[in-house]
Amino acid sequence: MDRRGFLKTTLIAGTAALAGNQACAQEPRKPEEFVGILVDTTRCIGCRACEVACGEEHDLLVPNVLEDGALEQHRETSDKQWMVVNKHQTEKGDVFVKKQCMHCYQAACAIACPTEAMKQTLKGPVIWDGDKCLGCRYCMTSCPFDVPKFEYNSWNPKIQKCTMCFGRLEAGQKPACVMACPTDTLMFGTRVKNLEIARHRIYSHPDKYVHQIYGEHEVGGTGYIYLSAVPFDQIGFRTDLGNTPYPEYTKEFLYAVPMILFGVPAFLLGLNALVGDSKPRTEGEFDADREGGER
Repeated sequence: MDRRGFLKTTLIAGTAALAGNQACAQEPRKPEEFVGILVDTTRCIGCRACEVACGEEHDLLVPNVLEDGALEQHRETSDKQWMVVNKHQTEKGDVFVKKQCMHCYQAACAIACPTEAMKQTLKGPVIWDGDKCLGCRYCMTSCPFDVPKFEYNSWNPKIQKCTMCFGRLEAGQKPACVMACPTDTLMFGTRVKNLEIARHRIYSHPDKYVHQIYGEHEVGGTGYIYLSAVPFDQIGFRTDLGNTPYPEYTKEFLYAVPMILFGVPAFLLGLNALVGDSKPRTEGEFDADREGGER
């Protein structure tokens, strides 16, 4: 390769890297109006009808709510239960809280997934496609709420998490947990509408609720939003997450990836070619390259 070829190669590589940077820097596509669920914890009676409905709808564990004593211990979601209800002892007595995937507005799990197996739909719910998953589990380590769970004991393991009953939504139905709730603790609708209702309840009953909607701003906003009569740290919520969407923390690194992957190797390849051309060939090397050359 001569110097002209070297410059041409590096120019092409640099253009490709710049294009990659521009693709990373593009504004995310504007989604349709996100949907979500408003959870008013002041209305929850701990009946766990939502747990039963979730298990039946998705062929998961259907708990025996009358005999399993699950409310006497703190539980996390699992590969067998996409959602759980926990009882928290607070300054205002026992409070029951539903826990599941929060369906973040800018989902870290979806951004971290290299194959788009975990992806955010245009309506907001974050779902998982097993046909695309390679089992890296980056979605698990990136989630600020520790939600995606891996089936370690399965011969064909899946990532398990709440999908906000995306199949039902596609069919024009509400999530199973919302339909099963007997006290209107859960309200399904657009995120904007849910926020309006939540604010109205706080303003109408300022002594009943803390003046915060959990999920309005946390990690950039979530599909699930919560109302509470007590501070959220008393009912099991993380209050140290901040308001910055988690993907923002890695944006600068991602912008640099195309240059690292394409620009630097191309530059080194061209440099190596120049160095190789500058080395004089010995007579023996030249003869060995000829067809039928004597060795």
